[in-house]
Amino acid sequence: MTKSPTATLAAFAAELAFDAIPHAVVRKMEDLLVDWFGSAVAGHGARPVQSIAAFAMAMGPQSGLSELIVNRTATSPYLAAMANAAASHVAEQDDVHNGAVFHPGTVVLPAAVAVAQAIGASGIQLLTASIAGYEVGIRVGEFLGRSHYKVFHTTGTAGTLAAAAAVGRLLGLSPQKMEHAFGSAGTQSAGLWEFLRTGADSKQLHTAHAAAVGLMSAYLANDGFSGAADILAGPQGMAAGMSTDAEPARLIDGLGSRWATSETSFKYHASCRHTHPAADALLQVMQAHSLQPSDLRKVVAHVHQGAIDVLGSVLNPSTVHQSKFSMGTVLALVARFGHAGLVEFEQHFQDPQTLALCARVEMQLDPEVDRAYPQRWIGKVTVYTADGRILNGRMDEPKGDPGNTLDREEITAKALRLAAFSGGATAQEMQQAVNALWGVSRWPRVGRLLAPVHAGGQHSSPGAA
Repeated sequence: MTKSPTATLAAFAAELAFDAIPHAVVRKMEDLLVDWFGSAVAGHGARPVQSIAAFAMAMGPQSGLSELIVNRTATSPYLAAMANAAASHVAEQDDVHNGAVFHPGTVVLPAAVAVAQAIGASGIQLLTASIAGYEVGIRVGEFLGRSHYKVFHTTGTAGTLAAAAAVGRLLGLSPQKMEHAFGSAGTQSAGLWEFLRTGADSKQLHTAHAAAVGLMSAYLANDGFSGAADILAGPQGMAAGMSTDAEPARLIDGLGSRWATSETSFKYHASCRHTHPAADALLQVMQAHSLQPSDLRKVVAHVHQGAIDVLGSVLNPSTVHQSKFSMGTVLALVARFGHAGLVEFEQHFQDPQTLALCARVEMQLDPEVDRAYPQRWIGKVTVYTADGRILNGRMDEPKGDPGNTLDREEITAKALRLAAFSGGATAQEMQQAVNALWGVSRWPRVGRLLAPVHAGGQHSSPGAA
């Protein structure tokens, strides 16, 4: 009998071997790991992250082998994965796959790192498992389609299977057990966009839940716990309940030849990815014509429908995090400072000048941009100046996309900025940790990523145990 796409995808994740992965893909995974680590440290001090971390520690154990990055303690893999997934999604600087509209790092890597630390896996095993998680999660996001993303936060839904794939690979699940892990993960998939209307904390809960559920599902499957055989495309599976345009063929698209991990983008601006194309296009216009913020009478961002679905409900942002989902706020900050970074949001999202510029921004659905989405995120703006000019800007690949990517120096600098902003690590500590992470493929055993503080204020070295 022909295997279902779900079973084929599960077998791929279970059997993926490091030697079968192209060197360039491994290098990209190393880049993504360092990038994720910076975002995880950036969660230090964020109130929603503190709540989830406090919950994790209250549930115990208050000691273990799996690192809780934001407070430098250690606990069980389950609770560490939960807290680190929340931490790495709060700064809005974690990676994204355009075609899947999915943030793989924030659900895959917290679970994979926590388990690798707990079971003594090597750096190569961690990288292999992480790539399995990326490949699965991205394909599930693509499979669920645009209709799913209109209501569901794909990172919270597809993320459960992505985390299950990574942890299942670390645990050495058979293809059949991996399929059971997918079944248990998929039946617990969750995450709705309604939270954006009031600036609620749910986005961090989505990633915390997805990473923890995926981890739990893999461990249960390893113990013989069964899950639905075709949770993705079955008559009462995820697609049936959560999508109207699902394409099962996307689940097995190019398995072993097309490496979706390499298609993943880095985030340059500290905001929702839907704002980045227009932000870069506006920067292009302002730089080309030497414009100042006072020169902007009106800015029209020409966008895809997904941007309107997600950003359209945020009209008057009341929190820093909510402001990162306001096209007007993001373009106002870009116009003022040339970059919408963490400091710009924290200090200026409610400045009178920012609010005045925000009121001059509008979004319009653009047929060309919408047709290209989600495979390509084109940035187009029309700028109406105070002296009567009409100027057009276009960005075909926003900063951070594979064709306009960040190099290792830029990734390192970004991680250092994130740590400095949150106070989650000193510059010296962060540089030491990042330097160690660049050599992860040589680690015989995955140890702490950020050095714990011992009595007397002494720090141990991060990296391989």
